[in-house]
Amino acid sequence: MQLPPLVQTFVLHFGEMGSRWGINRTVGQIYALLFVAERPFNADEIVERLGVSRSNVSMGLKELQAWNLVRLQHRPGDRRDYFTTPEDIWQIVRTLVEERKKREVDPTLTLLRELLMQDAATEEERHAQERLKEMHDLFELFAGWYADVRRLETERLVQLLTLGAKVQKVLEMKDRLTRLPGRIGGRASKPD
Repeated sequence: MQLPPLVQTFVLHFGEMGSRWGINRTVGQIYALLFVAERPFNADEIVERLGVSRSNVSMGLKELQAWNLVRLQHRPGDRRDYFTTPEDIWQIVRTLVEERKKREVDPTLTLLRELLMQDAATEEERHAQERLKEMHDLFELFAGWYADVRRLETERLVQLLTLGAKVQKVLEMKDRLTRLPGRIGGRASKPD
């Protein structure tokens, strides 16, 4: 690798983490390099800096493009493709979450729905469907929550994330308010 020590440490670490996230180590390294780069790089520059084969770089860039994690740029008078990552870290996170949802959560929800619609022929299948229903409901809850959260402006999302455990206090306050005298189960009682 032909990188400054700080950059090399980050690139190597990201490659290792990439393999734990289910992507090729080289793909992780390419992404890390582009993320910290001051300018877009072409494939040959990536090969030179990472010391990996041109074919690995080409495949890695295609995978990153499929995930919508890199942007293709062109320069006047230069036929080569240049690659960069989005500047906004929150856009990167949103893209990652959306892509993982499309690739992992949505197919799982589809399968769970199909399995729950089948007639259970045995007690074992009925038991399995009960468990699958629990999983389905949890995935649907997360999918609904995600649909709400993804519409939040970045500033609001940061506020939500910085609340942390304070959310529990907000929920406790809501519970106290819904139990005020004259209220039954969160609804105002009718006068006699």
